[in-house]
Amino acid sequence: MNPIRIAVIPGDGVGKEVVPEAIRVVEAALANQAEIAWTHFPWGADYYFEHGRMMPEDAIDTLRAFDSIFLGAIGHPQVADHITLNGLLLPIRRAFDQYANVRPAVLYKGVPSPLANPGPIDMIVVRENTEGEYAQVGGFVHSGFPAEVAVQAGVFTRHGIERIIRFAFDLARKRNGKKRLTSVTKSNAQGYGLVLWDRVFASVAADYPDISTEELLVDAAAMNFVRRPASFDVVVASNLFGDILSDISAIVTGSIGLAASANLDPERRFPSMFEPVHGSAPDIAGKGIVNPMAQILSAAMMLEHLGHPAAAARIDTAVRRVLADAKTRTPDLGGSSRTTEVTEAVLKAL
Repeated sequence: MNPIRIAVIPGDGVGKEVVPEAIRVVEAALANQAEIAWTHFPWGADYYFEHGRMMPEDAIDTLRAFDSIFLGAIGHPQVADHITLNGLLLPIRRAFDQYANVRPAVLYKGVPSPLANPGPIDMIVVRENTEGEYAQVGGFVHSGFPAEVAVQAGVFTRHGIERIIRFAFDLARKRNGKKRLTSVTKSNAQGYGLVLWDRVFASVAADYPDISTEELLVDAAAMNFVRRPASFDVVVASNLFGDILSDISAIVTGSIGLAASANLDPERRFPSMFEPVHGSAPDIAGKGIVNPMAQILSAAMMLEHLGHPAAAARIDTAVRRVLADAKTRTPDLGGSSRTTEVTEAVLKAL
């Protein structure tokens, strides 16, 4: 059997610390079930400082040959965020049509929420990942002068909206949860793109009579993620709103250090990419205290996508056991354990 080919981009900051730990867990979870060929690429801020770009010109062609992409984190205080985003993340997502960004948020047993009485939280935010507010359509006029003008346009296509909404409905149907889908927009203020979104959502909903639906404006959704987080099952939103809301869902479940994500091409034409939500965290990089669980849980999502659900379930169960035990925790969860100690606990739980 041919090995699974995974392109590894540890990237910047804590990404270089958590990726090796997650790889250890993947190897242990798979045992002798499958062989993985890991190929590391030194792309990110260090590559930018040396070459003036985040990755080489032929990076997309290089990545195309792999079954999956395993990303740590991208970002550096000395590199502007728009360079980071447009130099690596967005080109990969667009080139491989990774239009479904999936971000689970679970309040695990033993993990305290900052909310007083949150109830059982188990939701997934599905973010449209290739157009919308991140389309980078616009420009500058009179740059650098007092009358400078910036025009930023959001791009919403019926095709793009419908496919992400159908993906979210299908996900709600597969889950053992509430069979409920919440659509989030701001169509009272953005009267074209998100009005189209609302119309498409209503049209697609008619094909899923078994799924209950809710439509919220993004400000109301942000409030209700705090006020009644346990009521949500699957949430679908545009690129920008999904990005913001998934950070809220992460923090109400205890720590962004537990937040995994997948950038999926659901049709499996191209490699999908898996990464933690927490970013490069330069404030703690190099200290050995970053929580590796978001990267480990992202690895579990990758194994599920690659056709190894048993190994993915083993990782998920091991993480839950370590969290419930509450003995081995990094500082983001109120503990004093080091990154490697958490990994060792997960490996033992496997």
